[in-house]
Amino acid sequence: MSNFEEMNNVLNKQKEYFIKNGPPPIELRIDRLERLKTLIMDNRYDFVEALNSDFGNRSKNASMLSDVYGIMPAINLAIKNVKKWNKVEKKSSNFPFGLLGAKSYVKYEPLGTVGMISPWNFPVNLAFVPLVSIFAAGNQVMHKPSEHTPITSSLLKDLCDAAYDENEFATFLGGPDVGESFTKLNFDHLLYTGGGSVAKHVMNAASKNLVPCTLELGGKSPVVIGKSADLKTSAKRIMFGKTLNAGQICLAPDYVVIHKDQKDDFIKETKDAVTEYFPNLKDNDDYTSIINESHYDRLNDLLDDAIEKGATVDEINPSNEDFSQQEFYKIPPTIITNTTDDMKIMQEEIFGPLLPVVEYEEIDEATNLINSKDRPLGLYYFGSDKSEEDNVLNKTSSGGVTVNNVISHLQQNDLSFGGVGPSGMGRYKSFEGFKNFSNPRAYYKDVSFKLDKFFDAVRPPYKGNIEKVLKQLMK
Repeated sequence: MSNFEEMNNVLNKQKEYFIKNGPPPIELRIDRLERLKTLIMDNRYDFVEALNSDFGNRSKNASMLSDVYGIMPAINLAIKNVKKWNKVEKKSSNFPFGLLGAKSYVKYEPLGTVGMISPWNFPVNLAFVPLVSIFAAGNQVMHKPSEHTPITSSLLKDLCDAAYDENEFATFLGGPDVGESFTKLNFDHLLYTGGGSVAKHVMNAASKNLVPCTLELGGKSPVVIGKSADLKTSAKRIMFGKTLNAGQICLAPDYVVIHKDQKDDFIKETKDAVTEYFPNLKDNDDYTSIINESHYDRLNDLLDDAIEKGATVDEINPSNEDFSQQEFYKIPPTIITNTTDDMKIMQEEIFGPLLPVVEYEEIDEATNLINSKDRPLGLYYFGSDKSEEDNVLNKTSSGGVTVNNVISHLQQNDLSFGGVGPSGMGRYKSFEGFKNFSNPRAYYKDVSFKLDKFFDAVRPPYKGNIEKVLKQLMK
């Protein structure tokens, strides 16, 4: 049996189960969420070890933060609110039908089976956080985790297979061939988290069955530092986000735009911040390595291209360690200046610990640079000048915004998460995530049969010009 046939059989079983049983009651949705919570907490140390093994070296503390405890608030919020989210929304009915007893309302109903393709950079978090919204909305799930984290993906499958019936949650392991077959399935919705280039193939395959997609993609998330910013604090916050998971985050600050008079001071503060966080890097368990050789080579190619085209590269290496011989694929945090638009590092999402720093003289130069690129997943402004903050944010667009920090809007569990344009479409988390994976079914219950004569004025045979009647109805 082919991969496609095997997965399609499971999909058909899930659809048959859904048709037979209908939308799951709130109690079952909460139970599925509670099981997820128990699964994560009971196996948290196994997840941390698996992530460390897949990366070669991944900060265990950071993994515990992001891929274990970072998921809990989203689950708790959904458990607390799913009953409220699922309430019927009353709507007004057109005049005079509402006065005559007509009823209009919206019910949020499950879509059915949602296909979910999760990435390698946060393979636990970015599988389970969207799953919270999918389960809360009452859907079943088929999951294709990343082949780049095989140990974690295998653990996910084993634990989810034990916690859930196949009709609730089914996991399929494998490489690109399995992923390609997965995207061709006739899901009721498909969620993909990953790179934009692959997303085009995912969306193209899904379009053959008119499967709606939620895409969480990323892009070049900029940082604008206003002249009113506290440079020391800004640098500490930016470099924490840039070095977390070695910058392998869809929301990682991709480049910094700063006034030319502040650039040198800011770079000094970035070096001080990294030195404080990581006095050494090479054998430091808290400094994560690049996921594999391919991505390591890709990042070095970005650096080589920038150097070749005239950029200045400043490696932050507090202990002056030799990275030419190492057990893992670690790259020190690196500042790149004197960049030009033709450099690949200013065109492609970096997804690593490399940080271009670009100068401006007037703040509009910063917004013009941002607007010359695709709309990003995140945008970050640092400063205390409210007028300048409003100017930057009003003249740009992004999936989300954090002011005076980076990435933090993702951590707010009552805020939805997603991109705009090339950085993604659709949302998950909170009520917006619930709605994203629901069918907002419109209901209308007409007036009583006893009042049917009322409709004679707008039904044939027409008695003269009905415009007079219509004008009355439109008031």
